[in-house]
Amino acid sequence: MNILIVLKRNGDFLEHYFTNNPNLKSELRKINYRYQNYDFIFISDNGVFSKDKIDYGSRLLIETLLKTKPNYQNLLDVGCGYGLLGIVLAKVLNARATLCDINKRAIHLAEKNIITNQVDAQTILSNIYENINDKYDLIVTNPPIRAGKEVVYNILQNAKEHLNKDGELWFVIRKDQGVKSAIKHISENYICEIIEKSKGFYIVKAKKR
Repeated sequence: MNILIVLKRNGDFLEHYFTNNPNLKSELRKINYRYQNYDFIFISDNGVFSKDKIDYGSRLLIETLLKTKPNYQNLLDVGCGYGLLGIVLAKVLNARATLCDINKRAIHLAEKNIITNQVDAQTILSNIYENINDKYDLIVTNPPIRAGKEVVYNILQNAKEHLNKDGELWFVIRKDQGVKSAIKHISENYICEIIEKSKGFYIVKAKKR
């Protein structure tokens, strides 16, 4: 099942980054990111989330999570885009990462970025968890809010089926995009903790009950 969201702006219809559009013009660009002593280079393109720069929410998620000095052996980045979350975390934590996305262009970029940044990682083309069969110590996501609540809640709620015992789900959602509603929605199955708040972004850690 493909997720097709169409937005309208000034009379023109635009497909969003969680769709597949093989006719979308490619305009590769390079994004640099530094975390402590680690330098990363990412190749981005049209048709993926935050194509021109590291978005603040993803940066906040990475840096907040790493401040806790976690010890994850493997992780899953859901809706990976060009691979920022999974690649940075895999490198810094010396962990094995799996990066999944429904967007074929995103997967292609993520594969390039895995090689460029020399991390232990693989990609899987998947509509959320459709093609995910393993379990992980960490699942991390900056969910596609514009895909709608059903998609976002699917990502958050069903992460529990792919977490190891004592595994954790970490995610970022803005306050005005419904983070408190999302926490309430999943609280029956998770113990949720708001770890950080900055510029309207909430970083949430969730553990299975």
